[in-house]
Amino acid sequence: MTPLAATVRDHGEGERQWFSGGGLLTWLATSEETGGAFLLFELAGEQGKVTPLHIHPASDETFYLLDGEIQLDLDGKKRNLSTGGVAVIPRGVPHAFKVVSPTTRLLTLQTPGTDEAFFRLASEPAPEGSRPIPVDFDRIRDVAEKTGAIQIVGPPPF
Repeated sequence: MTPLAATVRDHGEGERQWFSGGGLLTWLATSEETGGAFLLFELAGEQGKVTPLHIHPASDETFYLLDGEIQLDLDGKKRNLSTGGVAVIPRGVPHAFKVVSPTTRLLTLQTPGTDEAFFRLASEPAPEGSRPIPVDFDRIRDVAEKTGAIQIVGPPPF
């Protein structure tokens, strides 16, 4: 087994990508850096950003809201989550969210870190000063099918 090197990133040091599902991803700890144990990234989004109803068949997902508010649909039950709130979503549980505050910052932890390819293939580099890419749910669906990281089970339930 190869020992892991320590990973340290200060605010603003992570690689940034525009996600085709909406928002800006900042990579904080990649699957490779954690030996596949987990994946950690921040998603910054604007009011109205939604996700389709989906499941992660092979990973658990935890959200920690750094700033703002989202409405979470978790297995058909809606619940608002605000700054400092946390949601733990076991693999296989249908979920989606919508940004309801003007902006939000959401820390996402996936265990294990098997879904990174999905997010990378569904994103574009975001150099400083660049503009967001258009939301493209067709691309999300295609990449989901290609990687198997998520399964879309319905439209946004909001």
